[in-house]
Amino acid sequence: MNKLQSLLIIGIVSIGIIFVSSSSDQLVDAGSRKKIHFTETITSSQDPGQGHENHQLALILSPNEGTIYDGSMTFTSSEPVQIIVLHEISSQESKGQPTWTVDGKTIYGLSLIDLQKNSGSFEFTGAALALHSPNSKKFTSTVSLDGWIRGQPTDVIMQKIEFEKDESSYLLSRTNVPATIPMHKGIYEGNQIHYIITDGSDKNYAKTISDKQEWNVEFAPVLADVPEKALQKLYVFKNGVKGNGIYGFQNEVFSSTPSQKSEYSALNSIVEVTWKVGQKEIEFKSAADVIAAEEGGRVKFNETGIVLNTPQIIWPDGQMKVRSDKEISDEMSYSGGQITEINKEEMTVTFVAHRGWGPDGRTIYYIVTDATPSGPAETMGVASSPSSANLITHSGAVDLFQFKNGITGSGPLGFQAGIAGASLGDANYSPMWRIYLVEWNDEKSAKILETRSDIDSFSKEDKLSVSIARPTNSDHIVNCPFIDPFQ
Repeated sequence: MNKLQSLLIIGIVSIGIIFVSSSSDQLVDAGSRKKIHFTETITSSQDPGQGHENHQLALILSPNEGTIYDGSMTFTSSEPVQIIVLHEISSQESKGQPTWTVDGKTIYGLSLIDLQKNSGSFEFTGAALALHSPNSKKFTSTVSLDGWIRGQPTDVIMQKIEFEKDESSYLLSRTNVPATIPMHKGIYEGNQIHYIITDGSDKNYAKTISDKQEWNVEFAPVLADVPEKALQKLYVFKNGVKGNGIYGFQNEVFSSTPSQKSEYSALNSIVEVTWKVGQKEIEFKSAADVIAAEEGGRVKFNETGIVLNTPQIIWPDGQMKVRSDKEISDEMSYSGGQITEINKEEMTVTFVAHRGWGPDGRTIYYIVTDATPSGPAETMGVASSPSSANLITHSGAVDLFQFKNGITGSGPLGFQAGIAGASLGDANYSPMWRIYLVEWNDEKSAKILETRSDIDSFSKEDKLSVSIARPTNSDHIVNCPFIDPFQ
């Protein structure tokens, strides 16, 4: 019996005992779904994974073919630890990504969250969950876990648990959570704008802004190739009048707002502006003034080619809708607004972050800031951005699959949560999403799907249909930046 088998049996037996004493039945999908809730103290042992022989591993949820865990975990540990989530992948998918294996045959995708802390909280979806230390010193951790298990993990557990099936409903844990994001001040035609920065096409630029605002700007390299028709220009100042701009000078100048409906885009092409020596420096109030100064030889432009996602929250004659109901719950609707609070004193805005799945089943959270056409934008309470339609066939937008029928759940159409075609860190990640609708041909056969390959598999079997969403017969693009709401 190899090390992995020994480790898994220990983990399985302990989980079985915990389930017997503390599990409570919840919503169960067609693949057998049970509630997990326990607090347990675990001592680490040698990590059996290849290349991890000098590491320590404390297994919390054991891997087993076809089993998916989903929930939240809080832990304290005697030593600083990392969090490991394993994901079932095929041999073809194992290339080009971190993996974990004992024998080189059964290979798991590996997500390693390098906390190096003695305590923390974490949301997860995956085939296994563990705490990990990159050194050989044993550690002891107390873990509290709340979530669900899908599938049939072991005979040990199945013999000791009874549960009911409910094939009509499905809710993730912490489906909707608050995400408080720092705001910046900008200028349009002499008036003030409040906006956020969520994504950037250049890694160094994104890091610079992340450090300045103390909130992550995600790297989205595909934005660098977005067509000009989907962009506006944002003027960023590298010298001149001191202020709170990105480089410590005057606030950024925008070329449009959501009130210019045919022009507005949250995607901005960055133009760096530098005053020439000997010129009298002033604070610019409009894009026209900046352009005139460049044409007059007073400043010079650097067309960086960098694109930032900078959704506007407040503009001269409008703002994003604030929800009348401030309570964020798992069952709340997508309609009525995406914001619960705008705090001008603290310069923050609190969004509702929605939970879904990445292409490989990993947990993702996203906010909604703008959309096209205007109908869905108004329903969700976000800005309308018709120029985003220019991305409908472009790689600057990624596929996001929403469910039109099937298992009732937390998705925007009232069914299960959506599945994205990319996650943070993927080379094709973008905050701009091209929406596809997934419809079960026979609702009675509907199951919970958690990965892109799930959709492809059932589509090939002709059990569901996938079609591009075209509300009011229009191209449909939604700006849904993926974020970490717990940072």
